[in-house]
Amino acid sequence: MLMGEFHHNIDDKGRLVIPNKLRDELGNEFVITRGIEKCLYVYSLTNWEKLVNKLNTLPFTKKDARTFSRSFFSGATVCEFDKCGRINITSPLVFYAGLTKECAIIGVNDRLEIWDLDAFQNLLNDNSEKLEDIAEHLFEETKDAL
Repeated sequence: MLMGEFHHNIDDKGRLVIPNKLRDELGNEFVITRGIEKCLYVYSLTNWEKLVNKLNTLPFTKKDARTFSRSFFSGATVCEFDKCGRINITSPLVFYAGLTKECAIIGVNDRLEIWDLDAFQNLLNDNSEKLEDIAEHLFEETKDAL
């Protein structure tokens, strides 16, 4: 399981250090792509394949499915770590996520998310007061399962 929050700087060449404990869980090769909220998603190859299998069930006749698939797959690339534990993020992905200097790398169970630090802090601040209501709404149908 990927979890935790880490802050590192992205350099001018699009290289970003990923903490060692997260590297171990991702494996030697992994996939990075556009996330949904102006961040980047990073998946191990195993979790990527699971996601691709789910996305393959979407009907290509639906416009929303085509739109999502275009955005998600066109930005996807298989990567590996360099000898310093860095990933090299392509310039279109750096631009998409608005990565300038300081980044937040967060573990979100089956994936990492890479955010511009200011954008991530704004997201947390914007949702901090709503979190209780969000949790109540999400878990009210699964109370018995917990």
